Amino acid sequence: MQFDDLINSMSRETYDRLVSAVETGRWPDGNKLTDEQRENSLQLVMAYQARFIPSDQHMTLSKDGTMLMKSKRELKQQFSDNAEQPIARFSLNAASDETNQ
Repeated sequence: MQFDDLINSMSRETYDRLVSAVETGRWPDGNKLTDEQRENSLQLVMAYQARFIPSDQHMTLSKDGTMLMKSKRELKQQFSDNAEQPIARFSLNAASDETNQ
């Protein structure tokens, strides 16, 4: 089987398992990846991402196989845009009012 055929026939579930294995260094059954398995799995993950998962995130692969790298200014802009959206808000006065009652 050719490398392109392997990427094209790979399911999203297989991709997710490979990502997990590369990140943790272990297969889903708990066995440790060898260095060669980790290297091969990482190549498969990167090729699958480039072909099927479009992303404009920093340090990802584009469809043409080039590494997408953002400048420091672009990254600051990206993170400052996200900073305007709070994750959660808490009123400190509300908590102290409840304890005083």
